[in-house]
Amino acid sequence: MDRLIRTVIADDEQIARRVLREELELLPEVTIVAEAEDGRQVLQQIVELRPDLVFLDLQMPGMGGFEVVRSLSGPRLPVIVIVTAFHQHAIEAFEAGAIDYLLKPVSEARLRRSIERAKNLMGKPLEIAQDLAKIASAAESLYPARRKLVGRAGREYYLLDADEVLALQAEGELVWIVTPKRRFMASQTLRALESSLQSFSFQRVHRNAIVNINHVRKIAALTSHRWMLTLTNEQQFVVSKRQAHNIRRLLER
Repeated sequence: MDRLIRTVIADDEQIARRVLREELELLPEVTIVAEAEDGRQVLQQIVELRPDLVFLDLQMPGMGGFEVVRSLSGPRLPVIVIVTAFHQHAIEAFEAGAIDYLLKPVSEARLRRSIERAKNLMGKPLEIAQDLAKIASAAESLYPARRKLVGRAGREYYLLDADEVLALQAEGELVWIVTPKRRFMASQTLRALESSLQSFSFQRVHRNAIVNINHVRKIAALTSHRWMLTLTNEQQFVVSKRQAHNIRRLLER
């Protein structure tokens, strides 16, 4: 790869940004296109400048690094490298999830490894989206967070909040993520998605369908063992006999 890696540095400490910039300027494959001192500023820069790589501090005023990652959306996602002062629980979460991070002060060797990893991810939108979803998932063990799902539309990959998903629907070997406005192709099996969403308001209603209970508008009995769910987008799902008891429990809440 011979093109420059367009990079943004986000940190509320000016000295920290300057030190990281000086280290990055020694690497010929990197060009720094912007610096940000808070989360909202870096989100705007990501939209406007479309960088390849963002070095993101965890603790910034107003919106920290995890909130930035959870707010990312759209088809053009950057590689994210978390930069943080020592935080034992965070490091444990990152290492368990194979997430790239840098400890302050950043060492030259560790920084170069992060750049190499970013180079390997560039041009691979699915891998980038999955990496960002892992960061959001790691945050759940540290702070209240929203689970992110990776959805595909054409050749583009999106990060989707679990609470905006109405349903997950399998059609043969394909799994669709249903949102109010469109459908996305999932990057995981229905079983894997069900496992990752256990702590959220999702309920399997059929071997081929899982619905977000928060988006159920109407429940109607077809027979004593058959139910029809209508979601907020008017899409309907028939509940299988095997899952009928779960729907009855829902009605009893």
